[in-house]
Amino acid sequence: MLPLTGVTVVALEQAVAAPLATRQLADMGARVIKVERPGSGDFARGYDHSVRGQSSHFVWLNRSKESLSLNLKHPSAAAILERLLAEADIFVQNLAPGAAARLGLDAGRLRTRNERLIVCNISGYGQEGPYRDKKAYDLLVQCETGLVSTTGTPDTPCKVGIAVADIAAGMYAFSGLLAALLHRERGGPAQVIDISLFDALAEWMAYPAYFTAYGGSPPPRTAASHATIMPYGPFTCGDGATVLLGIQNEREWRRFCEQVLGQPALAEDDRFASNADRVRHREALRAIIEAVFDATTGYEVVARLDAAQIASANLNSMAEFLEHPQLLQRGRWTEVGSPGGTIRALYPPWAAAGDEVRMDPIPDVGEHSAAILRELGHSDADITTLREQGAI
Repeated sequence: MLPLTGVTVVALEQAVAAPLATRQLADMGARVIKVERPGSGDFARGYDHSVRGQSSHFVWLNRSKESLSLNLKHPSAAAILERLLAEADIFVQNLAPGAAARLGLDAGRLRTRNERLIVCNISGYGQEGPYRDKKAYDLLVQCETGLVSTTGTPDTPCKVGIAVADIAAGMYAFSGLLAALLHRERGGPAQVIDISLFDALAEWMAYPAYFTAYGGSPPPRTAASHATIMPYGPFTCGDGATVLLGIQNEREWRRFCEQVLGQPALAEDDRFASNADRVRHREALRAIIEAVFDATTGYEVVARLDAAQIASANLNSMAEFLEHPQLLQRGRWTEVGSPGGTIRALYPPWAAAGDEVRMDPIPDVGEHSAAILRELGHSDADITTLREQGAI
């Protein structure tokens, strides 16, 4: 039995944050009923068509769910959702602020019909405050939290290449829901959880915020190098390979000078006596390191770093990541079904290879509508009528 077997989740969700939270609940065995617009469904289905004609975001976030298509502006559809929520354990929604309340789906009303229902609202900036009604796409939240100002080169700020604000919110929603389930099972009341993309990413920005508030200036943008540790970042080798390395303490710095650079006297150079000194003389130290690395290959540099127990990494392309030996040898890849055919999928991080884990297919829009409606007592004739009326 999986940890959340027997838990029913109803999700009025779209895009990334809420689907990430509920997919992880599904991975753990929860039944997740995803409510979608008839016809088009979750708009993330249309982001791209790169995965056997399907969106890369959608296939990532929606395996193991059941899709129920409902036109919530139709009275019959609203009644169906109400019946589902009366028996559910969790309701997750990431509609625009105020939209759930206008549909009669605010936590207060829902809890009068099902006092055990845990409600999770995911929004851009929260349920109140001056930014409550602003649109909050991932890039915009990256900008508002200052993330973009810390990322990039000295000349050009850059966004993070993945939807980090959405992912942060989805992870906090997931962990908050697990805690709420535990709280309820220990006899506490069902809780209402409010998660915002802004709050989630603001938490992740604590280091640069502290650095700025108490240090007097923001951390500089240093591309792929670390802003406050040196050497920590990418270095080019003679064969064109890029190797990233990171020095964490003075013991490692001495080993690096002796065993990797072959220049033990460098450890005594006053310019590089401490990490703060090395950061101040960053460019001079970079020139010394790259002069050594330029005379050899990336393979040899990594071998020296490994021998000296210095942390390092290859700058992999996405194609190299897909065939990463650490994933292959540990059996982290599996396959799941989808409307477009079988696709590769990574096991959830919490699942060891061979563990029982739920990896069911990705649903088509409304694929499970009829089955769910039959569970609620609707006949085939009822279902046909609902389709004709545009309710499902």
